[in-house]
Amino acid sequence: MNKSALQNLLDTLMLPIPAGSIVLRDDRIQKKWEVEINAFRLAKTAVSQELYQAILGENPAQFVDLQRPVENVSWWEAILFCNALSTQMELSPCYIIDENKMVTYQAKAKGYRLASEAEWQYACQAGSTELRYGPIDDIAWYKENSQGQSQPLGLKEPNAWGLYDMLGNVWEWCSDLYDEEVYGSYRIIRGGGWCDPERGILATNRRRSHPHSFKIDDLGFRIAQSL
Repeated sequence: MNKSALQNLLDTLMLPIPAGSIVLRDDRIQKKWEVEINAFRLAKTAVSQELYQAILGENPAQFVDLQRPVENVSWWEAILFCNALSTQMELSPCYIIDENKMVTYQAKAKGYRLASEAEWQYACQAGSTELRYGPIDDIAWYKENSQGQSQPLGLKEPNAWGLYDMLGNVWEWCSDLYDEEVYGSYRIIRGGGWCDPERGILATNRRRSHPHSFKIDDLGFRIAQSL
């Protein structure tokens, strides 16, 4: 995919998300906290196999279909994709990686990145405080309707800000550490996947896993960009 075609795709894919605030909670430690959100851009779908393959030249997905979300990617592979996409679009990469694979996030970089956990939930709820942005069968692929696999992107109803599959289909990596003191380098995943029961498909549901070694067939990612 040449730069012009890629730019046209990104112009269609990336949606503006307004500034605001969100209250997050961690039921594990019975804690709530408020986060201020600057305006940013977020992809209206998770990264497709087509886009992933165009940038990195490979497709690791279990359920091969260029219009389905890419899955079987680690957090590490997700940020490598973000950096490669940024470089191809001649934008400053958001992740600086040293020879020891230590990652430093560049907050002022103009390239593509993963959303923070706060940005992800804020965008998912789209101005609401509801746990879902519609009836579950209208908005999400999950255990009861997915036929045991991921599904093509954008077939369910979007939320109020035009974002598809924020709940269900595949979990999505976020940029944040989960709890460094307890879980070390583990990163946050959000949104629920095609094999989760109804109770797991919630805007507030938080999970975590290892950034390098963990990759499964119901976990992908969505790209964001600072303004």
